[in-house]
Amino acid sequence: MPLGKTFKTLSDPLRREILTLIKQHYRMSAGEIAEALGISPQSLSYHLKLLKESGLVFETKEKNFIYYELNASLFDELILWLKQF
Repeated sequence: MPLGKTFKTLSDPLRREILTLIKQHYRMSAGEIAEALGISPQSLSYHLKLLKESGLVFETKEKNFIYYELNASLFDELILWLKQF
């Protein structure tokens, strides 16, 4: 797991807010996330790209929709790594 990239991704407050929002709703479409946060689809697309690249979220396609979910296994790995300190 590339911790540097993961922590850099987590350093942005908007990305942390996106993760919290997805956690509260289990999974969400980009449109739902953008509407809830009041941000443009272009801005959200950029942040979702970084969250996907770092492995914090993954996408599931259903018909014409793409849903975003937290990658719980990566969060488990992060917690295990942090607990050693």
